[in-house]
Amino acid sequence: MSNFSIALLVTTLAGLSTAIGSIISLAFHKPSDKFMTFVLGFSAGVMILVSFVELLQAGIDRIGFLSGHIAFFAGIAVMFLIDILVPHSFGGESTDGSSGKSEKLLRMGLFVALGIGIHNFPEGIGVFIGALSDPKLGTAIAVAIAIHNIPEGIAVAAPIYAATGDRRKAFLWSALSGLAEPVGALLAAAVLMPILNETVLAIALALVAGIMIYISLDELVPAARAFGYEHLAIAGTALGMMVMAASLELLR
Repeated sequence: MSNFSIALLVTTLAGLSTAIGSIISLAFHKPSDKFMTFVLGFSAGVMILVSFVELLQAGIDRIGFLSGHIAFFAGIAVMFLIDILVPHSFGGESTDGSSGKSEKLLRMGLFVALGIGIHNFPEGIGVFIGALSDPKLGTAIAVAIAIHNIPEGIAVAAPIYAATGDRRKAFLWSALSGLAEPVGALLAAAVLMPILNETVLAIALALVAGIMIYISLDELVPAARAFGYEHLAIAGTALGMMVMAASLELLR
């Protein structure tokens, strides 16, 4: 299988992990706060370490310290602008339908799906670029993104199901929000493949590092700490870094 095929496959699987979140929301009890704290912190740790140790460093090695960091901060700026223009949240939405305001719950679920979809778009580009550079690295990034996408799937499915009572509709909207990631990958392929060379790839890797750091610091770490188990969030982040470091050593 070519790097391109692997990159597209892992990006699609990472995006569709929102469907796992919807299944959890529709079929099982809500995951415990301690579990959510740990897995979100773990995902942040994986993404932070791989961004600084692999992605940014690869960019610096190929295009230099200054250019690499310019691309890195450009990635942060891109996510910052998306966050301002399309705010979204998945950590604290209320899904209590007892008030009878089904329309409000449905609207909230659809807006969360839209916001998550737009935020998932650059994530898909990130996974694709990482896998295109190194399939093993891309797979590691995809796993972290997949973990991150599970609570997003819960956030989309829960209010839509509470509003409509339709499991199928809730599942479909949750899955659709994740499909923005393979769409992002296809866009990256269409734009980058015709001009892909060492310099373009280096810029893209550093840019992706900035995107991943922003997601980790702006979304994952705060969401992990919001459950009230701050030390567990830090432990999860540290363990995520350790596991990623160990896996990178094994891949060398």
